[in-house]
Amino acid sequence: MQHAQHVSGFFKECGVLQQVECWGDDVPQGKLTSQPMAVQCKPDETVVLSWLVWPSREVRDEAMVDANHGDAKNDDGPAHAEHDMPFDGHRMIFGGFEVILEI
Repeated sequence: MQHAQHVSGFFKECGVLQQVECWGDDVPQGKLTSQPMAVQCKPDETVVLSWLVWPSREVRDEAMVDANHGDAKNDDGPAHAEHDMPFDGHRMIFGGFEVILEI
């Protein structure tokens, strides 16, 4: 939770409209495919689902460049907090999606 709060300030400054962080409490292991299988979830772990809503893909792409490099003056980009990440960032799944239905 602390890591999500830490990066939320950065993403808000970059234009994020909404940040949602969800802790898995009913994420079943599949037989063929599942979220736990996709991230190689260990028995003492659960899946965390997060997403950001951006005003546009262009804004997102520019922010991701900043996130990966940080501010050269004070190293405050989320990538610089990687050493404080409470999870294995290599097991994260990233993607961009276009909304096709919103009710």
